[in-house]
Amino acid sequence: MSSVLYPGSFDPIHNGHRELIETASYLFDRVVVASIRNLQKSDGLFNLEERQAMIRESLEHLDNVEVVSMAKLTVDVAKENGCDFIIKGLRAVTDFDSEMAQAQMNLTISGMHTLFIPSGSNSSFIQSKFVRDVARFGGDLSALVPAPVETMLKLKFGA
Repeated sequence: MSSVLYPGSFDPIHNGHRELIETASYLFDRVVVASIRNLQKSDGLFNLEERQAMIRESLEHLDNVEVVSMAKLTVDVAKENGCDFIIKGLRAVTDFDSEMAQAQMNLTISGMHTLFIPSGSNSSFIQSKFVRDVARFGGDLSALVPAPVETMLKLKFGA
């Protein structure tokens, strides 16, 4: 049985994330989605429990996806969850440099390989920070996020 870990802050999960998870769900027997509080980013809009709930609701159509949180090295979470690989999405060429450096670091410290999955052109522009801005100003989120996330964003911003 092949298993992969997909780590990210998912603040919030959007259709680009969901597309990558759906692809991984098709390619692998098991996908573990790990939400993290990214210390390199500003304070999160949603806490980890809210993010996990949105991820679960957005992916309930996939029976081989598990959701966990993490507060340690990605490679340790992958190993603890029995994952064979880490997957990362690539939206554009600009993502490659930092993702490749992370992949090489993870391989060096653990022997864990990272596989890159390119985003589809219809979601390659979506970033959580853009989603938060659209939501903050009451814009149309329907093409950007799954319905449960749209609901949570509207509640968060009182729209």
